[in-house]
Amino acid sequence: MSEKPAILSTVNLFIVGAVFILGIGLGVLFSSSTSSTTGNIATRYDLDKMAPNPEICAQFGASAVAMDMRAFVTLNPIAVYISRPKTEPGCILRSSNWSILQQRNLIDQKAVNECRNRMNTFGFVGDLDARDPKVDCVYQNDAAENLFLNQSGGSAPPPETERF
Repeated sequence: MSEKPAILSTVNLFIVGAVFILGIGLGVLFSSSTSSTTGNIATRYDLDKMAPNPEICAQFGASAVAMDMRAFVTLNPIAVYISRPKTEPGCILRSSNWSILQQRNLIDQKAVNECRNRMNTFGFVGDLDARDPKVDCVYQNDAAENLFLNQSGGSAPPPETERF
């Protein structure tokens, strides 16, 4: 009679374990196949997919999230006010690939010279083949350290991706 409870408890443990494993498998399946239209960016792949001209961006630069906001500073009393940022997909081009923008007449030689003199690069939002993409000379700010790269166990990115 003492053998039946042991067998039942083993069977129960097996069933509970199988349900647990099945639950994990279904959870992974649903989370990896679910696509959200709320604008969530969970991976670099999602950002690359949403970038303007994704093929050009991946080959000649890096996809980015562009933020437009305004800062207001009052002097009496001294205070800083920041507007709510507007975010949209963007792209940063490597300085060696500015000709893509020049060929489309989106920047002229004067803009190239000014941007190059300040050791900057160009970023854009909007489709390059559309009417009016927004192209700006942007500065890579290294003053704030990237704390994601300094975590133990993490690997540093290849050197060619650190500087545009």
